[in-house]
Amino acid sequence: MVGRKLERFAWLSLVTGVVVLSLKVFAWQLTDSVGLLSDALESTVNIGAALVAIFALRASNRPADAEHHFGHGKAEYLSAMVEGFLILGAAAAIIATAVNRLLNPQPLEQVGVGLAVSVLASVLNGVVAWILIRVGREHRSVVLVADGKHLLTDVWTSAGVVVAVAAVAVSGWEILDPIIALAVGANILWTGWGLLRESVSGLLDERLSDDDIDKVVAVLAAHESDEVHFHALQSRAAGRQRFVSLHMLVPGTSSVRQAHDLAQQIEDEIDAELPETVVSIHIEPLEDPRAWDDIPRGAEHRMNSSQTRFGEGPVSG
Repeated sequence: MVGRKLERFAWLSLVTGVVVLSLKVFAWQLTDSVGLLSDALESTVNIGAALVAIFALRASNRPADAEHHFGHGKAEYLSAMVEGFLILGAAAAIIATAVNRLLNPQPLEQVGVGLAVSVLASVLNGVVAWILIRVGREHRSVVLVADGKHLLTDVWTSAGVVVAVAAVAVSGWEILDPIIALAVGANILWTGWGLLRESVSGLLDERLSDDDIDKVVAVLAAHESDEVHFHALQSRAAGRQRFVSLHMLVPGTSSVRQAHDLAQQIEDEIDAELPETVVSIHIEPLEDPRAWDDIPRGAEHRMNSSQTRFGEGPVSG
């Protein structure tokens, strides 16, 4: 089952987070660098995010029930939102620590060993980040992609910290250490804001991507004719689950069986192009003027310049 597979990757993220945090805390204790401390504090967010991801994936994998007719896919957006807030909290702690060290600079110790440990932790983070993003995109898991991107951000942050702390050791400019930490904090703030923005878009039923919509339009274009038209195309996503609805106009003399068979064929073709898509097709009589203007303007997809907008004429291939 895909859900169980994704949950195992979330557990991989959690275990990696614990190991990386231990390594970074060790590096900080060796050097007493507030820059490395800020890097370690970001890893605590990784652990919290992995825990939230596990519970979110477990919830989103539950099938639809009497209380949740469309399933539990949006649990993934809630998880990404919690991760965003955790990141903001970590950024605040990093900035506060950096300001304190900026006012009270201190020399660094055992920099070589500390940086070596930090580099090891970063390499481990990078490998797991690549795995999470690849698997998350393959299975359209918002949680795994968000977790992977955060880990990847952590890798670049760690690389900057390592270079900067090495520069402090070489130059003796102790003030660079807290300045590094402030830069890390600002970068993490930006990452947290990005996750929150994406999560809110998902919770507000943002439409599918242009690529996904183009695939749906291609299927409909193959069935467009003088006697079959489509309009009122709408879509949304809930985690890995996609939802597409549209109106199909056929001659009023068509039998229920004929209209249903065509609708079923279109649903099957869309599902083949976009797996895990719930397709709803409303059938209307072609001759009825009310069928052509029964959805508020702006509440349907607008096609690109090479396609007409649904409701204003047939789809052109």
